[in-house]
Amino acid sequence: MSTSTGKDVQTGLVVRGHGRHYVVEDTDGQRIHCLTRGKKSDCVVGDRVRWQRSSDHEGVIEKVDPRRNLLFRQDEWKTKSFAANLDRLLILVAVDPQFSESQLTRALIAARSAGITADIVLNKTDLPGADAARERLAPYKAMGQRVLELSFKGRPDEASDTLRPLLHGQATLVLGPSGTGKSTLINLLVPDAKAQVGEISQALNSGRHTTTTTQWYWMDAAREAALLDSPGFQEFGLRQITAPDLASYMPDFQPYLGECRFHNCSHRHEPGCAVLVAVEAGKISPSRYRIYDELWDELSAPPKY
Repeated sequence: MSTSTGKDVQTGLVVRGHGRHYVVEDTDGQRIHCLTRGKKSDCVVGDRVRWQRSSDHEGVIEKVDPRRNLLFRQDEWKTKSFAANLDRLLILVAVDPQFSESQLTRALIAARSAGITADIVLNKTDLPGADAARERLAPYKAMGQRVLELSFKGRPDEASDTLRPLLHGQATLVLGPSGTGKSTLINLLVPDAKAQVGEISQALNSGRHTTTTTQWYWMDAAREAALLDSPGFQEFGLRQITAPDLASYMPDFQPYLGECRFHNCSHRHEPGCAVLVAVEAGKISPSRYRIYDELWDELSAPPKY
C-alpha cells in the first residue's frame, strides 16, 4: 500500500518530466501523470515528492522533499538539471567517436562539486584506436580516477558482469555524447527498457509530452537499482563554480594547492606557483592544464546578458 503522510497525500518518485507534467511512481510501483501547482516547477527526475490524487488518472505534486544532491550544468543564461538524489555518475566516452576532454573534465567537476561519485567508462575498446584513447585517459587514471574499459557490443557479458555489481542498490546517471553507447548500455542492463518507456508514455497521455529529458529505468524487479539515461547536450557550463575554487575540484592539482608563494594564486602566471612547477615537471598533463586555463577564462568572464 502507498504510504500516507497526511490527508490523501502520498510519497512518490519522479521518473520523468516535461514542463509542469511529471510521471510519479508511487510506493507500489504504479506510475501516474502529475502536475505541479502554479506555472513554475523545480521538480527533476530523482526527486522524492509528496503528491495527491486529483482524479483516477492524474495527481498534483504538493511538495518536493529535500535533496541529497543535484547534478546540473549552468551557463550564462540558464541552469539545466540532469537529476537529483544520485549515488553515482557513469561518464561514457568511446574509442570512436573521439571524445572531448573538456566535456569529460566538466562533467567530473560538476559531479565532484555535487558530492557524487563518478566513474569513466571507455566503450568500444575492441576497435582500432583503443590505445590512443587509453593514452588520453592516462592522466585521469594517474590522479586516482576509476576508468573502466569495456565493449558493450563486442563483449556484452563482460560489460554486464563488470557493471552490475558496481551499480547494485544505487541510482546511477549515464552521461555521454551521442555515439558513445548509452542506448546499448541501457538495453544491456535493463531488458524491459522499452516497456518502461511505454509505461511512461502512457502516463503522460500517449507520449504527447515527450521531450529530450532524463529517463529513469529500474534494473531489477525489486526496484533497488536504477539507471538514468540523460539527454544529449552540446555545452556543459560550470557557472555554479567560481574561478578561484576551480583548482580544488581537480584532483591532479590538489597536492600542490597551498604550496604557492601567494595564497590567492590563480595558478596561471604568478611567480612561485607550485601548480605551474608541477606542469613543467610533467606531474600535471598539459591537456589538463589547458582545460583549467580555458575554464578559468570562462568562469572569470562577466555574463553577456
